Amino acid sequence: MFFCNKRERGKQRKRDRSQTMEKNRIVLVPVPAQGHITPMMQLGKALYLKGFSITVVEGQCNRVSSPSQHFPGFQFVTMPESLPESEFERLGVFNFTLEINKTGETSFKDCIRQLLQEQGNDISCIIYDEFMYFCGAVATELKLPNVMLCTQSATNHAARCFFSKLNVEKFLVNMEDPDLQDKVVENLYPLRYKDLMPSGYGPIESLLEFRGEAIKKRTASAVIFNTARCLESFSMSWLQQELGIPVYPLGPLHITASAPGSSLAEDDMSCIEWLNKKKPRSVIYVSVGTISLMESKEVLEMAWGLCNSNQPFLWVIRPGSILGFSGIDSFPKEVSKMVSERGYIVKRAPQIEVLGHPAVGGFWSHCGWNSTLESIVEGVPMICRPFTSEQKINAMYLESVWNIGIQLEGEVLRGAVARAVKRLIVDEESVGMKERALSLREKLKVSVTGGGFSYSALDELVEHLKRE
Repeated sequence: MFFCNKRERGKQRKRDRSQTMEKNRIVLVPVPAQGHITPMMQLGKALYLKGFSITVVEGQCNRVSSPSQHFPGFQFVTMPESLPESEFERLGVFNFTLEINKTGETSFKDCIRQLLQEQGNDISCIIYDEFMYFCGAVATELKLPNVMLCTQSATNHAARCFFSKLNVEKFLVNMEDPDLQDKVVENLYPLRYKDLMPSGYGPIESLLEFRGEAIKKRTASAVIFNTARCLESFSMSWLQQELGIPVYPLGPLHITASAPGSSLAEDDMSCIEWLNKKKPRSVIYVSVGTISLMESKEVLEMAWGLCNSNQPFLWVIRPGSILGFSGIDSFPKEVSKMVSERGYIVKRAPQIEVLGHPAVGGFWSHCGWNSTLESIVEGVPMICRPFTSEQKINAMYLESVWNIGIQLEGEVLRGAVARAVKRLIVDEESVGMKERALSLREKLKVSVTGGGFSYSALDELVEHLKRE
């Protein structure tokens, strides 16, 4: 009888421990594109260092290379029946993400149920990229807390929120008035009404539908931003009031987490040896991200302009990124020879390490948010050549708010390219831009250290996750 009671008491203690066990597993769900995977993995590293277990749910097409090497302790699982890489290549990142949101809910639900079955009910929260909104619906159905990560700027998110409340048909008609185009949006200075228009990803109807669905299906209890209040104070204040749920500016995440992120491909480290031989702040680094495509005419004008600037340049040219060209070997012989003599071409570069190299004095960029943050953190001014509406907002901030960038608008011509490089690297104007860039860098360093705003926001997020 005593033995039986003792055994029952042991079982009860196990049940009690199970019921009171702290749920400390975070499930991360990134969009299958490098620019979204990178900050999500950096967030995972920051939360891992705070004591959470991290599980990353991947699709078949976005598996992180060498995950155990870069993120020891993380668990990586692949969604069953997720869309293959061939579909990503066929559809492009925007349409692929659209398709995932239409088809991925059942597969993701099965994946989460399996995790719960195999590992116990230890999931504290599902953190999903704002553009993977089907994850919020699954989390709600399974009664799991969920939080959203915005990998773009807070200002861009504010622009989308503001736009969602407009009468679109009326707005499009009114936008024919030039005065309205340049009017500043209320409480969102310096955002103008023309900056609210989506562009760069295809027909506006599809973009508007996607935005509407993302907002309509939002169930998150909080929103994380990869930004710092010192960079986007107006937008952060507006969002705090507008969203009605806690907002946590944790950025820049790559220094909050002391992690460079992850890569879907290997970097060419030979460029660091090339940079080691150059004078301090003499090199212009050129990279337009992992998705953007360029016309061959524009690339040739860039090549001539870079060479005519008489400054050394490190240029990332992704395979397939130049329409009609396979790479530098497809350039006219004269241009190819000139570029090889004055610059260094790679398919991929370790961007954070490059921007932090003392030889780099400027960054020609598409102004994606990751690249923008990485450049500011290293105190490197920028030449801005954006492709999409989000990148155009970032470029506007770089030039007009932070005053550390030069925009190249309209047709790219070699003379304008050469002048922009000289303004950024050697002219008197470059001194002021460099000083302002270094000042911003110091503010960001303060933000992520003890007592800083991003540092404190991370602690607040941890407490929020533990309460969920």
